[in-house]
Amino acid sequence: MTIFHSMNTTASALTAQRLRMDVISSNIANVDTTRARQVNGEWEPYRKKQIVLTEQDGNRFSNFLNVAMGKTSKQAVGNGVRIKEIKEDTETPFKLTYDPTHPDADEAGYVQTSNVDLLSEMVDLISASRSYEANVTMFNANKAMLTKALEIGKG
Repeated sequence: MTIFHSMNTTASALTAQRLRMDVISSNIANVDTTRARQVNGEWEPYRKKQIVLTEQDGNRFSNFLNVAMGKTSKQAVGNGVRIKEIKEDTETPFKLTYDPTHPDADEAGYVQTSNVDLLSEMVDLISASRSYEANVTMFNANKAMLTKALEIGKG
């Protein structure tokens, strides 16, 4: 473990939260998209995308839990987070909106629209933004501590 380990951990979190905000922004931008791609010759609305985060290698929650419960004396050290994948939400159905004048309306006048819920996306965006801010604060505090440690050596 190096002196910059905590900065690397925080940097991985910053990267993850930035990507999370980018994906949420894409979801919000495509909330009304009715023709995102063709599937079997038919146009399909935009599907909500989600990122899946996982711990970096060797950073298991069970390690932290065992230390907290006193089952092991080995100190658990976090290694940060990594993006496992960006996946489409295939479980949530598309929304049906009645608009017989829409060019994509079916014979009954209904239009399939994106499965993006604007309210939940806004909540997720606020959460990602706050998490990003907290990690920036942590990074700056760590940088200040390292600077002070270097000043001690100058004395």
